[in-house]
Amino acid sequence: MATWVALLRGVNVNGITVRSAELRSLFIELGFADVRTILASGNVVFTSPRSAADLKRTVEAGLRERFGYDAWIVLVTREAVAAGIAAFPFDAADADRQPYVIFGSDAGVLAELIAAAEGLDREVDPIARGDGVVYWNPVKGTTVDTPFGKLLSRRAYRETTTNRNLRTLQKIVG
Repeated sequence: MATWVALLRGVNVNGITVRSAELRSLFIELGFADVRTILASGNVVFTSPRSAADLKRTVEAGLRERFGYDAWIVLVTREAVAAGIAAFPFDAADADRQPYVIFGSDAGVLAELIAAAEGLDREVDPIARGDGVVYWNPVKGTTVDTPFGKLLSRRAYRETTTNRNLRTLQKIVG
């Protein structure tokens, strides 16, 4: 049985409130085991023998029905999260930077994101491609204002990508 991590996109912002207890309850009702939520930002760890495609469809439909919003998740294994943490290519201890890992459910979209970021100032927007992820390490407090931050917020990436702070990811893998 695999351990999965569902990374919800767009919860607890823009009027979409999903409380951790309700989220955990939904995942249990959907038949998943060992369910735990991490922080209040839409992170759920659970186990299931089902396929990734089936899990993604089931979770997104459950979220839409229960919480009434157009739900998208990025679903990855716990091992993929741990590998993403281990391969972080920037100085994660730099207190002036915000260490992010961007996960995607479509490798082609991640490639498009990297291509669209060509020519950006790497001092302002340090980014790097990883295995199934994109790493980003902007200065704290600038994430929504940098060119890459604006690029990442485009509709084209909304349904298939989500980013998490490295510290959040470390809590997810425990």
